[in-house]
Order: sequence, then C-alpha cells, then structure tokens
Amino acid sequence: PTSGPCDLIILSSDAVFFYVHSQSLLEASDNNFNSFLSAELTKDSEDTLPIISLPDSARVLNVVLHTVYYMTCSHYSPLPETLITAVDTLVKYGIPIKAHIAPGTPLYAIILAQAPLAPMPMYALAANTTSTEMGSTYLRRLFFLHLGRIDALKRLLLEPPHLHPPTPTCDFVEQKKLTRAWALATAYLAWDARPDLSISSMERALRPLGEQLTCEACQNSLNERIKPLIVQWAVVRRTI
Repeated sequence: PTSGPCDLIILSSDAVFFYVHSQSLLEASDNNFNSFLSAELTKDSEDTLPIISLPDSARVLNVVLHTVYYMTCSHYSPLPETLITAVDTLVKYGIPIKAHIAPGTPLYAIILAQAPLAPMPMYALAANTTSTEMGSTYLRRLFFLHLGRIDALKRLLLEPPHLHPPTPTCDFVEQKKLTRAWALATAYLAWDARPDLSISSMERALRPLGEQLTCEACQNSLNERIKPLIVQWAVVRRTI
C-alpha cells in the first residue's frame, strides 16, 4: 500500500470518515472502486481533501479498507454478517477475493476465528470465495474443531458436585438429589451440545438447580462446581 500522507476521504453511509490513499485503492481495484475513483481527483480547495461518499456502512468499509491495506481488523471484532457483507462489497469494488482470502492473509484469519460463532455461514463464505482445496481443508479443520469442543464439553460436565460430610438434616441419601439433578441437567446440555455453547446458556441450565436446595452446604458445593466448569469451558480452544 502507498505510504505518505492521505489524499482522499471516504465517507460511509452512516457518516464516518476514512482517510485513505487513492493510489492504494486504485491499485487494489480492477474497476476503479466501482467507478467511484479516477486517476485524477479534484480537490475543493488546496486546504481540503476530496471526499467520496459510498453507500456502505462504516462497519463494512472498515473491513474492506483493512483488507485493501493487508491489515487485520480483528481488534474491532466484526460480526459474521459484517464479514459476509464486506466480502460482497470487496467484489463490488473490484478487489480480487482469492488474493485476500487465502492462508496467511488477515481476512482469512478473521474468518477462521469467527467459525465457532457462525460455522456454516463462515464455511460457505470460505468455500464460495476461494479454491476448492481451501474449502475442503477449512471444512475438515472446522469439523475436527467442533468434535473436539463437543467432546471437551461432555467431559467437563461429567463430574457432579462433591458430596459434603453428612449433617443431621442432609445425609448422603439427601445429597443424591443434587447428584441426580446435575445428571439430568448436564445430560440435556450434552444431548443438545453445540460447539458454540455460551457460558450464559450453561449457567441458565445449571444455576436453577440451587433453587431446589434447602441445604446451604449443598448450595455451596453446587456453586463451587459451576465456577471451575465455566472457567474450563472458556479456555477450550475456539478457533482453527
């Protein structure tokens, strides 16, 4: 990409300004950015840069322009639907997709990172915009990632809350109620296991178990089991 001072301002449809190098855009595009650009840009005055208004949102243009400059936009955490729209927008502006969604490119990396959140749309995006080889490789890696996460989830859910020493009001027989309730709740989670299971969904399934407990020690045991479970699930690998 061109270095030096920017010589063009792009205005998004939601009124966000992007300062860019016109030469970088022209070199990246095979249709003059859908005819919005020309080799000669006219300034309104010597003190102001030319402004081009584009019919795209700032979120989409942010991805598009980062792609043109071969820079990652992962720190902006674009949503899957934003990435999909951005790829269509790249095509509209004459920017070769296969050159920018290939192993080692920033856009390729962020599409892979989004796979656990929207696996099928991200796979379809990769498969439709790149070579068959990349699509099949991506699908294979995505498949094993999902299998690994589901297997890890089932292993993490297997262990029930620890039993506490028996008390006059809560002996081992009484504590088995919590064990059975845990088994039922985790069986539901495991049966409907999804690789993108959120922590909030896990808590919604397990926290209500404590509402049926009258024993404070059992409630503490349940909470002490849920806390590490959430931490362990959060650190399970999410990206390819």
